[in-house]
Amino acid sequence: MGQPTIKDVAKLAGVSISTVSRVMNNSKPVSPEAKQKVLDAINKLDFKPNELARSLVMRKSNLIGVIVQDIGIEYMAQLIRGIEEIGRLYKYDMLLTSSYGQEEQINNSIDFLATKQVEGLVIIAEDVSDETLLKLRETRIPFILLDKYHSFKTLHTVRINYETEQYRLVKHLFESGHKNVLFLNDSADNILNHAKKSGYEKACSELGKNIYYLECNGKTSNDGYEIGKEAIALCKENDISAVACCSDELAIGFIDYCTDNSINVPNDLSVAGFGDGSIASIYRPNLTTMAIPYYDIGAIAIRALIKRIRQEDDILTEDWIIDANLKLRESTKSLS
Repeated sequence: MGQPTIKDVAKLAGVSISTVSRVMNNSKPVSPEAKQKVLDAINKLDFKPNELARSLVMRKSNLIGVIVQDIGIEYMAQLIRGIEEIGRLYKYDMLLTSSYGQEEQINNSIDFLATKQVEGLVIIAEDVSDETLLKLRETRIPFILLDKYHSFKTLHTVRINYETEQYRLVKHLFESGHKNVLFLNDSADNILNHAKKSGYEKACSELGKNIYYLECNGKTSNDGYEIGKEAIALCKENDISAVACCSDELAIGFIDYCTDNSINVPNDLSVAGFGDGSIASIYRPNLTTMAIPYYDIGAIAIRALIKRIRQEDDILTEDWIIDANLKLRESTKSLS
């Protein structure tokens, strides 16, 4: 015998299909006697409603679509955890797809998730085009975009202020007695790198310090290692005792270069990163860094999206700025 249907429930209870539907959805009053018959029939038949069919009728699937660039990227996994755990508190399940940074795949994922009757979309990407934004608006599905590298005047998000947080880290190094600080940044032309550079320069300007700045080919550990020779030469020439890096990976690669060239971190040179990925706390020396609260970003984003879905007060009338946390570890030391 196949799976029981709503018709089977109605037949066993001796009521109409519409009465069964009213009991299941609690949509209209049903007499206590009829309701009990329906509940008894559901229990006896072990009837489980077709959720997809119900969602088509009720226009409520309790599904959120999540499109990530690559689930293998550590910070995206933290964002997803925040989205999923808070979403479940509100009785929503997640449908997850990966775009791998390809615009066509993002658009395909939007189409796919729309066919699954998702009530909202979260897009986690490092770069989203205007064409994709237009497609999102055309679906008329409420959405939240978590994008590191863009700022949209009419599209609010949850983020940290990279300029402010880089400023805080560099200022801490100066206040710890370091007279000169070198900043190693990614050369890519985007809002994120401009903001971090601006934060570094603001700290130097405010405290009357010289600016020492180098751009790397990227922000990976390999890039940090490759810039090592040039950076160390600059440090020796200008009495630089601390290096701030735009990412943890870059900092770790640079520390590896220092180790290979008999430069002790932090006794000879303090080094700080940015991000606080899992490797930052297990690498030796443990890395001083600015910890980005990715879980909290995901949690606030899904809460804002659910409020939009339910047409409640929108909590993103402007960008929601979350503070990062300065993690002081072994890779830096105070000279004061």
